[in-house]
Amino acid sequence: MNLAKRLIGGIIDVVSNIDPAQFVPSSPPPQRRPLNFAEAHENDEEKQFRRVFQQLAGDDMEVSPKELMDILNRIIGKHGGLKTDGFSIESCRSMVAVMDSDSTGKLGFHEFKYMWNNIKKWQGIYLKYDCDGSGTISSEELPKAFTAAGFPLNKQLFTLIVRRYSDEHGSMDFDNFIGCLVRLDAMCRAFKTLDKDNSGSIDLDIKEWLQLTMYS
Repeated sequence: MNLAKRLIGGIIDVVSNIDPAQFVPSSPPPQRRPLNFAEAHENDEEKQFRRVFQQLAGDDMEVSPKELMDILNRIIGKHGGLKTDGFSIESCRSMVAVMDSDSTGKLGFHEFKYMWNNIKKWQGIYLKYDCDGSGTISSEELPKAFTAAGFPLNKQLFTLIVRRYSDEHGSMDFDNFIGCLVRLDAMCRAFKTLDKDNSGSIDLDIKEWLQLTMYS
């Protein structure tokens, strides 16, 4: 058996005993609408968020990966309780890709607002489960944090995520925690969308597989 087959086989073994019904991804983001849509129905908080978005997004009224990186690092830099190396451009490209429902390469208002609300929710979970106040979440704290976010992980998948997103001590800082959850949430939403009969399995051809995995 060659290396590629062993690698794919190992990944299949990891995910084969996962019950997708246990995962609770966020509700799908709303469909893209004109920027001024429903302004009359927004409350004061939503109107304020729209004004902030207009300042952040620039003339094209969309947030690019570079703009997202600048926004996140500017905000997180003001929060002393979150240890982070800073959001990288590659991490922000991935975050934009999995939230980019219309494949423009940027986030419109509703896409950005949806992601921002998730980040705020996950920040609260991060702070809650950083029990020792270290600014990171240790490997012992991580399982409960992921469960609280809606993703109870089996041992094998948890081990893979720790290897991919944690440091050499098994601790995960804030930017990696958010980057991991944005992708995990998006992949679970994609799966549930494709699993129309709720069977717990989906069939993909090579084109669908590449579209799902390469722009993420």
